[in-house]
Amino acid sequence: MPMLRTAAVSLAAAGGLLATAGLAVADSGSGSPQSAAASHAPHAPHAAPTGDGARVLCQRAPRIDQRITRALTRLHGDATVPGSIARLQKRVDNAGAAGHDEIKKFLDGKLTFRKSLVPTLEQRQKDVRGVEKWCAARDNGSGS
Repeated sequence: MPMLRTAAVSLAAAGGLLATAGLAVADSGSGSPQSAAASHAPHAPHAAPTGDGARVLCQRAPRIDQRITRALTRLHGDATVPGSIARLQKRVDNAGAAGHDEIKKFLDGKLTFRKSLVPTLEQRQKDVRGVEKWCAARDNGSGS
């Protein structure tokens, strides 16, 4: 009797799956694989840009500057600031003191990368501030 019940449940489950698959094929319009592939074809490529995007960049520049300032503030923070160089340096020191050489090596790589972000972000901040000055002198990029 238990074997019959298990078989009945299995058949009911299989029937439900087949019915669901049948409905999915019916909803897609055609069951052929070619039509399914065609419905997921990529869109036509966008037209080539006609300008340099100055107007949009002028609109975004203040927010970009805020994000860079926030990132630099975080990186320059003390050991209590998550994401700061000092906090990561403290973790590297702790790993070294505990004798966790592989952890120290991994964290040291992260620290090197994090330190390299500072000059890059500082340069971008100078560039964005130059863009903001340019935009202010040219009606936020709407003119030529």
